[in-house]
Amino acid sequence: MKDILERLANGQIDTAEAEKLLKANNILEFDDIAKFDIKRNQRTGFPEAIFSPSKDYEDLITIIRNYLKKTDEDLIITKLSYDRYEKILEDLGENAHIFDYNRRAQILIIRKEIRNKEPIAKIGIITAGTSDINIAEEARVIVEQGGCEAIASYDIGVAGIHRLFPQIAHMVSEGVRVFIVCAGMEGALPSVVAGLVDVPVIAVPTSVGYGVGEGGRVALDAMLQSCAPGIAVVNIDNGFGAGVFALTIVYSD
Repeated sequence: MKDILERLANGQIDTAEAEKLLKANNILEFDDIAKFDIKRNQRTGFPEAIFSPSKDYEDLITIIRNYLKKTDEDLIITKLSYDRYEKILEDLGENAHIFDYNRRAQILIIRKEIRNKEPIAKIGIITAGTSDINIAEEARVIVEQGGCEAIASYDIGVAGIHRLFPQIAHMVSEGVRVFIVCAGMEGALPSVVAGLVDVPVIAVPTSVGYGVGEGGRVALDAMLQSCAPGIAVVNIDNGFGAGVFALTIVYSD
């Protein structure tokens, strides 16, 4: 960065070139393992995240150590098993960081300090069944990390649709700006919700089902095919993506 600024001051490059080089300089490389975008929070309002399942533990801990050394930003680690969380806590727990692990969502947020701010908006999170809660919790953690208040109601799917209407009415009265709706099996719930509300609905298919619905593909196809307008669909079990997209909607208003 110093070299770039000196070249700018000496007239060797113009401001456009300096801006481009500084942006490139914001990508960190750790031992040829990972490249990190340390300014993502400034650009998008949301910090960098690590998808943990496919990484060797030694690579994962190297990435975490280097990231925390290079920046004061929070770090999010998704799909992290409890066993791996305990090992990370053992390896890094004495480094004055704050570890916030949601076992159901399998998300770890590592902070250097607690930041208490007033929520900027409310986001509704709904599941069709109890089997979808882990994905909804992933979305909830992300929504709250992004500065919003999550109003959640679980197990109110179409199999007992009478349970849905009071919860939707409550969330609408609270002024939620976006709904995140998680459902497996036939994936009908987002269509029902979108037919009742006048704000965006983010549909999250979950890998809950059996027979032709096993793995969540039927729920995904049903959500993509919905006749109710105002629905966006994320990937199967992608609570993280749904949470980030909800925050994008809120921050873009």
